Order: sequence, then structure tokens, then C-alpha cells
Amino acid sequence: MGAIEPSRDGPDGAGAAPSTPGAATSGPGGLLDVLSVAAVLLDAEGKIDLWSPQAEDLFGYTAEEALGAFAGHLLVHEGDLPDVLGMFSQVMEGGGSWVGVFPVRHKDGSTRMVEFRNMRLLDSQQEYYALGLAADQATVRQVERDLALSARLVAQSPVGLGVLDTDLRYVSVNPAEERLNGVPAAEHIGRHVHEVLPAVGASFEAAMREVLATGIPIVDQYTVGRTPADPDHDHAWSISFYRLEAPNGTVLGVATSSVDVTERHRAVEEQRHTALTLQRSLLPHTPPRRPGLEVATRYRPAQATMEIGGDWFDVIPLSGDKTALVVGDVMGSGVAAAATMGQLRTATRTLADLDLDPAQVLHHLDHVTEGLETIATCVYAVYDPHTAQCHLALAGHLPPVLLHQDGKRELLDLPTGAPLGGCGVAFHTVGLALEVGDQLVFYTDGLVETRDEPIDTRLEVLLDVLDDPSRSLDETCDLLLDTMRHPGDHDDVALLIARATPTAGQAD
Repeated sequence: MGAIEPSRDGPDGAGAAPSTPGAATSGPGGLLDVLSVAAVLLDAEGKIDLWSPQAEDLFGYTAEEALGAFAGHLLVHEGDLPDVLGMFSQVMEGGGSWVGVFPVRHKDGSTRMVEFRNMRLLDSQQEYYALGLAADQATVRQVERDLALSARLVAQSPVGLGVLDTDLRYVSVNPAEERLNGVPAAEHIGRHVHEVLPAVGASFEAAMREVLATGIPIVDQYTVGRTPADPDHDHAWSISFYRLEAPNGTVLGVATSSVDVTERHRAVEEQRHTALTLQRSLLPHTPPRRPGLEVATRYRPAQATMEIGGDWFDVIPLSGDKTALVVGDVMGSGVAAAATMGQLRTATRTLADLDLDPAQVLHHLDHVTEGLETIATCVYAVYDPHTAQCHLALAGHLPPVLLHQDGKRELLDLPTGAPLGGCGVAFHTVGLALEVGDQLVFYTDGLVETRDEPIDTRLEVLLDVLDDPSRSLDETCDLLLDTMRHPGDHDDVALLIARATPTAGQAD
């Protein structure tokens, strides 16, 4: 609002206000609401014709008190009135708008420093008016400081920051994002994310659309790929996505923050490779040929984690042509789990040489595991080809599947026992007769457990997949892994399948 000159008294009082269409709004109006911008309209004589609710908040006068009053007398201290009158005259004579800070008298008698913008308006009746837009100076300065600080933080942040609209076209990026992407800021603006970064996967866009739709941030999503900054080498980034909303809830777009974690990624990959090499070195590469048995094995590390687990399998030759079959799972992951698995595997082999009953083997392993301060599950079975008998015992492990040569399959009903780890619970051995062609399928929980399906449902799926007893064991192993496993699985899998075969002197 500029200077205000008292008008000559006349019979009409305040002049008619210009006709303006009303606009219905809902909710806050964004930055104008933050600033609480007041609007005041004066006629050519300096009388108040329009008075917004924000003006009442800023100056303290209600609309009833303000309308028709001379603005200069109502709002200006007497000592400042000559300057105000000069400004008002200048604006009304077409000398342009006036912008500045001016002390205003509040209704409570205090003085407020107010930011003003004043301009002359002309209505359809060729009448002139003065429009004043005003905001509290302290509020304006705080917003300016906040914006300046935000701009400085964004510009100097080592984290790549980007803003995209609801069509996933870039609105702005900071210098760090320019460097990460290898694309100048000007070449981001207005372009779709896939135009700027054609090598990023579909999951990148899918994550942003999910955030736009739900408003739920996605934090620390791990992404590996290439950008124009280094098109010949893979890099890894930790990326987070946040939905941007106006104060009235309007969705403006999505913000991204990106941190290059390539060095950490390479270090973790190296550690993972070391652990995986250790684990593979502890597992038998090719199952030994055993009398009366055909055996196939697989180990599959988790796909959705950087570490490996402690799953293992073993095929141990025993005296009298017998064979011990072992599958186990150590709780935890990484090098420590792989090392513990190696100790348990060594202990199991040592105990197997004693030709003990399976329950006795698990009993001794329980004490060994107590000393290792870990927990593990295990299934231990001994097959005698001369009697066609298999004796099994479980230590908290999932039951094996028996696939008969005629196609019938069943989960063996065995005492589950407790996991190894010093619990002191008794283990039980169960005997089972196998006919030539029968198969036993041993596995760890990573094959059947998921985060979104009941275990009973997954075990039914396992039985359904085992639909052909004539299929080769290697083909069955691969089929189980391809069918039951998914890229996002977080657990390792050890798998062992044994089929009873004729021994010397038996009919085929």
C-alpha cells in the first residue's frame, strides 16, 4: 500500500468498488498463506473500499471498522503522513507502482514494519483505484532466509538432489546430481527421467510412481547401473524418493536424493565373493557315487542380499556301503555363518565315522553347536542299500519329501526335534523302507519360506512341482530352484535329492 491522501467529503461517501468475480477455494493457498498477504483497495480519494481477512489479521481492524475510512488516518502515524501522501499521489497519477517497507500503526497502538506493493487499477467505469498488497516484514524476511538457506544447502549438498513433476520430468537438479548423472542441469529440465538416464531400470520409474500414488517415501533403495558420467562401468547408488505436496495437499511431484555408494558396493561384493568362495570350498563339488544311490545337489545364495548364509549339504560314505545324507542351515549370514557351517560339517563327518544312530549324531552335534554360540537346523539320514532301509532324524528342520516311483509324493511325518544349540532336547530316529526308484528330497527353508505366503501353501507347491519321478535328478533340482525361488528372496538354499537304485545282485 502506498501513501494515502484524504479525499474531499461528499454525499456519496466511499466510491463504488470495482466489480470482481469471486473465486471459490478450498484449503491453504501455499506461499501467499505463509506470508499472509493482505489486500486493501482504495478509491481515488484514499478511502478503503475492500479489506481482506488477512488485512484484519495484519492491521488489527475489522472490515466494519476499516471500510469507508481514510487509510492514511487509520494506518499511518501523523509524522509519516506527508511521505505517504506523496507516494499515493505518485501512484494514482500513473507514476508506476511503489514497493518498499513502511511503518504502520496497528489497532493496538504498536508499530509494525510492513512490506508493501502498490499499484494503480482502472475499472470498466474509468475509475481509478489503488491496490495495496502487504505482508509483515519479519515474516517476509524469515521466508527469504529459509529460501536462501534451502538454496544454499541444495547447491552445496554432496548428495544428488532432483525434483520431478508428476509426469516424471525434471524440474530442477543440484550440482551434485549433475555430476552423478553426467548431464548438465539445463539438459535435465523438462525431460523425462528415461530421456536423461536411459540405462536406469524400470524399477526406478516404478518406485517414483508408487511414491506419487501413495505418498509413502521409499528410503535407501539400492540401485546398480550406468550413467553418462561413466558409461563404461557399473556404479551403485542409494536412492530415496519423497512426494512433494503444496500446503493444500496438491501433489507437485517427487524429489529424489542420490548417494554414490560404489566403493561400499565393491567392498561388500568382495566380502560376499570371499564368503561365497569359502562356503563353496566347504561343500562337496560333485556328489560321490554311492552303492544303491543316485544323488544330485545344489547350493543357491540369496539374490536380494549382499551376504550369504550358512546352508550346507553333505554326502558321507560309511562302512558297509551305507551313505549318510545331511542338509543343514546355520542361523545368520556372512563369513561368520559360513565358518560356523564349516565347523559343523567337519563335526558331522567326524561323528558319521563312528557309525552312530542319526539321533545320537544330532545329540552330539547339539553339544558342539552350544560351544559355537549359534543355532542351526539339520536333517541327518543314513541309507543302507543292502536292506533298502533309510533311518532319519530331524533337529528343528523341515521334513523331507518322499517321491515314490509311481508318482505319489508325501511330506514325511517325522518328530521335528529342536534346533541344534544346546537345548538338550532328545532326538528321535525313524526308519523308512525305500524301493528302487523312490526319491528323498532334502532342502533348507530358503526353498519354501516367503514373506507373503503361509508355509503350508508353499509346501503344497513343492509337492506339486515334484510331479515326475522319471525326471533326472539334476533336472528336478533346477526345476525346483527355478519354480520356487524368486529374484527378491533373502535366504540361501541347499538342496539334496537321493534316488534308490539297484545294487549288485538286485533286479533292475
